[in-house]
Amino acid sequence: MMSRAGYVALVGLPNAGKSTLLNGFLDQTLCIVTPKAQTTWKQVIGIRTSDEVQAIFVDTPGLLRADNLLHESMVRESQEAIREADLVLLAVDGTDPPNKEERVMLRENLSLSKAPLEVLINKIDLASPADISRITSWATSELQANPFGVSGLHGDGLEKVWKKIADSLPESPFLYPKDDIGSAPVRFFVAEFIREAVFDQYSQEVPYAVYVSIDEFREGQDPIYVKANLIVERDSQKMIVLGKRGRSIKKLGELARRKIEDFLERRIYLDLWVKVLPNWRRRKGDLERLGFHLPKAGRK
Repeated sequence: MMSRAGYVALVGLPNAGKSTLLNGFLDQTLCIVTPKAQTTWKQVIGIRTSDEVQAIFVDTPGLLRADNLLHESMVRESQEAIREADLVLLAVDGTDPPNKEERVMLRENLSLSKAPLEVLINKIDLASPADISRITSWATSELQANPFGVSGLHGDGLEKVWKKIADSLPESPFLYPKDDIGSAPVRFFVAEFIREAVFDQYSQEVPYAVYVSIDEFREGQDPIYVKANLIVERDSQKMIVLGKRGRSIKKLGELARRKIEDFLERRIYLDLWVKVLPNWRRRKGDLERLGFHLPKAGRK
């Protein structure tokens, strides 16, 4: 039997549970998950290989109306995944049906792809029958899709979706080795788990102003040495991250270290620093130096 392989874009509004769904499909924590919206800033690749099927899932930032350059970069990441996908999975929060403006925006972005589309009503265990009915009606009438009811957190309905994915992907040799679960370097995931700890610990606007840069990663020693810079926009944010007498950053380091050690299954020494880079989310040069890709002029 010929194997099947291809790219599966996980897209949706912020806080639709895309990262939780990816972790559920992989049965492993690869993406950071927090109750706060807009925590995914860049694409995250997760790979599931089962029998003769290999799905390369692409978790994407939530689709939104961009109001700064960072948001523009996030939208570009999502649109790129939609354009290149062999299958698009639209995740919809079952407890929060999209409004009229959001539905228009979703259709605009989904129109970038000619690939098959499946709609997943996520958080089905928490959604009301009325909300499920509203989303189902919209999906069938406007998107020509019969939605799946799923729970990314509990795994409900994911195997049924997996069977649909397996049938939808094109015949192809595997694109990655069978044992691979992701394509990003370890440094990327280390930075992501530090960011997850930042979102867990701090409130209001502070987590959204923190970029994590891994400046050193010495894997050949025990414990692994990791030096990370937390880049913020203002001195006031730096003071909040540090806390009185450094208590907050110490607590952050302990939380982040546990997350990273669970992922790597190795001991680490985590050395955290805080640096101010004014208005980095709105400065093209700073964003590009930090690895964000901005849309070219004139392209949506």
